[in-house]
Amino acid sequence: MTAKPRENSNQNYLNYVKTQDPPTKHLNNCVSAFLVGGFICSIGQFIRYLLEYAGLSGDELAGATSIILIFLGCLLTGLGVYDRIGRYAGAGSIVPITGFANSVTSPAIEFKTEGWIYGMAAKMFTVAGAIIVFGVFSGVIVGLVYMFV
Repeated sequence: MTAKPRENSNQNYLNYVKTQDPPTKHLNNCVSAFLVGGFICSIGQFIRYLLEYAGLSGDELAGATSIILIFLGCLLTGLGVYDRIGRYAGAGSIVPITGFANSVTSPAIEFKTEGWIYGMAAKMFTVAGAIIVFGVFSGVIVGLVYMFV
């Protein structure tokens, strides 16, 4: 007999949450994420075309495009623009490479007051920063190995 009051209290709680929580606009969220993510990717494609016109090709072209997009993501994060884009676009701003740049730069900026080593450098390894920093670090190591072999 104790199960019924517990189920009733759970249902009461769920009903209370429904009244307090505004309804999610799934369609609007999906459309804004699609448009902003597509726009970011279109900017990347435009940068790629410009670099291809400048004479880059193959791996150099892909690397330069990625570096420019990462720089733009970090710059917009530092200026506070990327946070506003993220509030509007949600996952549309997180999925492209600029979103990963944002997730590295944001903690570094937030903990800058704690110093260069214990603040900025240590906090860069939170969120997706560890993945990006590890990827860049391992890429440098592999590049050095290829250079000397």
